[in-house]
Amino acid sequence: MAKTRIALTLWLCLLVFPAFAASASPATKKPARPAWSELTPAQQQILAPLADDWQQLDTTRRKKWVTIANRYPKMKPQEQQRLQQRMTDWAKLTPEERRAARERYQTLKKLPPEQRQQVRRKWTEYQQSLATPAEAEQAVPASDAAAPGN
Repeated sequence: MAKTRIALTLWLCLLVFPAFAASASPATKKPARPAWSELTPAQQQILAPLADDWQQLDTTRRKKWVTIANRYPKMKPQEQQRLQQRMTDWAKLTPEERRAARERYQTLKKLPPEQRQQVRRKWTEYQQSLATPAEAEQAVPASDAAAPGN
């Protein structure tokens, strides 16, 4: 009889506890902040390439982008243009392409500095091979252009 009572009590506890835990936790998740409507017009203009994806960004990423938007006016025009282009390119990627890009970034981040430098060098060579001759000349630093063998 005692064993039956203990088993029944244990069974009821297991049955009731998950229901109690579910009701004790908040059913709704706090919305990520800041909302697009809370951004200033200047921030919205700078972050416009991300507007369609803003709802899917978590609070941490939104704050990161707001910080970048606040620094934007102090950037050189070339940096501003590069940032706008990268945001536009990122917005065009599918979720799968974004996931793959994040994974590649994490992999590269774990490489030793010498290997990262080698990857960076190969990437620069690849980009220069795609560039027009005028663009390639601008991309080569003066110290590299003056080096023997060039």
